[in-house]
Amino acid sequence: TAQLDGLTEKLYGEIVGRIKQDDSTVPYKKGAWCYYTRFASGGEYPIFARKPLGGDKEQVLIDGNIEGKGKAFFDIGRHEVSPNARLMAYLVDTVGRRQYTLKIRDLATGRDLKEEIGGLAPFAAWAADNKTVFYIENDPATLLTTRVKTHVIGTDPAQDKLVYEEPDHSYYLSLLKSGDERYVIIAQHSTTTNGALVIDAARPNAKPTWLTPRKEAMLYTADHIAGRWIVNTDWNAPNYRIMTVADRDIGDRNKWRELIAPDKNVFIEGFIPFKDYLVLNERAEGLRRLRVLPWKDLHGGRVIASDEPAYAETFEANPEQNTRELRYNYTSLTTPTRVMAVDMETGERKVLKEQPVPGYDASRYVTERVWATARDGVKVPVSLVYRKGFKRDGTAPLYQYAYGSYGMSTDPNFRSNVVSLMDRGFIVAIAHIRGGQEMGRAWYDEGKLMHKKNTFTDFLDVTDYLVAEHYAAKDKVFAMGGSAGGLLMGAVANMGGDKYRGIIAHVPFVDVVTTMLDESIPLTTNEFDEWGNPKQADAYHYMLSYSPYDNVAAKAYPAMLVTTGLYDSQVQYYEPTKWVAKLRSMKTDRNPLYLKINMEAGHGGKSGRFTRQHEAAEEYAFILHQLGLTECK
Repeated sequence: TAQLDGLTEKLYGEIVGRIKQDDSTVPYKKGAWCYYTRFASGGEYPIFARKPLGGDKEQVLIDGNIEGKGKAFFDIGRHEVSPNARLMAYLVDTVGRRQYTLKIRDLATGRDLKEEIGGLAPFAAWAADNKTVFYIENDPATLLTTRVKTHVIGTDPAQDKLVYEEPDHSYYLSLLKSGDERYVIIAQHSTTTNGALVIDAARPNAKPTWLTPRKEAMLYTADHIAGRWIVNTDWNAPNYRIMTVADRDIGDRNKWRELIAPDKNVFIEGFIPFKDYLVLNERAEGLRRLRVLPWKDLHGGRVIASDEPAYAETFEANPEQNTRELRYNYTSLTTPTRVMAVDMETGERKVLKEQPVPGYDASRYVTERVWATARDGVKVPVSLVYRKGFKRDGTAPLYQYAYGSYGMSTDPNFRSNVVSLMDRGFIVAIAHIRGGQEMGRAWYDEGKLMHKKNTFTDFLDVTDYLVAEHYAAKDKVFAMGGSAGGLLMGAVANMGGDKYRGIIAHVPFVDVVTTMLDESIPLTTNEFDEWGNPKQADAYHYMLSYSPYDNVAAKAYPAMLVTTGLYDSQVQYYEPTKWVAKLRSMKTDRNPLYLKINMEAGHGGKSGRFTRQHEAAEEYAFILHQLGLTECK
């Protein structure tokens, strides 16, 4: 790829030029401190810091640039300050394998205590005694989250107490504190079922109690406020509803009482309980918005709306329940992320900060939302963005991406790097295909298991729509997806590769049947509810019919760029490698097929905020080179 080097470096310069070197987040109050994250000019990693309320003397909690110095990969997982604000538990990964090491830092001295615990998931939670830390141990072979333990500061980690062990390897574990800090929550979640065990943070040695026993094909999340639990659940409500249960009645689902009924047109994504208000993060017509409801009247409430056709609103840090100010993030394909605050009583909104993007002028770009008709008649939402002055005459190149798995929705968030494509005449499209959850739970159900092919055909049909409606030139279409979105790219290459000038597949899951038959590797037993269990005949034959590796044929394929990481714990590096080998041996075209293995990273690629942008520059250089655009214009 030597012929791409010059263009790659020019693109890299453009992309990095849109990153404010010394940026910082909006501070948030917790206890007697204000916490924030900032970056130093030229620094690859964040600096986590705080200042006392009313003071201006900064205390650095973690300087990622110092901690990560000399390391090819460095990632900071959860970092949690103790209730008395004197200690901090934090986790780091220095390989990219998602195996973290827990460390404890004395914040008065800035020095770590002697004990370290390795082989962990990136979660930690403090008990109220300021000396007990909950953590999750990974299985050393499968890397699955298996055991929750507690470590008491100053004791031998070999003596750490086992709190809970997950016997079912189809579940992941995570840890969190309730919003009022009263409980430690052990969350178990699979694709279709989850559960929660709770422990009084003031009694860390107590036996965990089920919020409600797990029930097959029932999902819920919960938080605690004012002596009761608030629960968001799909129990008899595919698009979820809000329930409540008193502390004394946990463990008995029959004692749950409905607060907000389900709505077939609105999907409840999440919630935050405040002293006087309940705030919902919900989806309507595929868009993520916020609704504020006073506890005294949970009907209707106030929707925080937008003037843009495609946008996303999500929760910001809201660590205190006794407040009338809600903080949230607002973004669109043309609007850099804004941290907003709204007075929940008056509805007054204000911008606390907009992500600075040097050299970017939002007025030069336009976002649009259209609906493509899939082959079975379903309307698929598509978010578009392009430079103002774009002419819908069928001559523009198209960059189309999607994910479409696990019920994970692809929101129309601002991405500063795609400006380099739009400034060269590209239209950028997000296909909100089935398999995500943009249009509610049914949208996900129609794109998994024995309906998985809807994900692939939706993507192809969106491409056809954009070409037919003259948004894009038929011979200038590029497709991109990563991980399960890389599976999408592999299936699309087999089913309709002739529609694309080029395909980019990042860390792609492409050998579906073989991988799902191997229960010794991560992401197998956890995911039978997503893809199916190939030990069952019907599932085996259906998965085999779309598995990218198994359906490579002796035919022409578009130009392709495939990337992976040597330490990838989610999709092992050998999976895309052997897919590329099979493609090279069978394809009949002379189009380039590149495979890049990052020898110093895992599933998420490079860890630094600048170095990761070099990978985007390489991708865009590949695309532009296919169009003969070898010089930046």
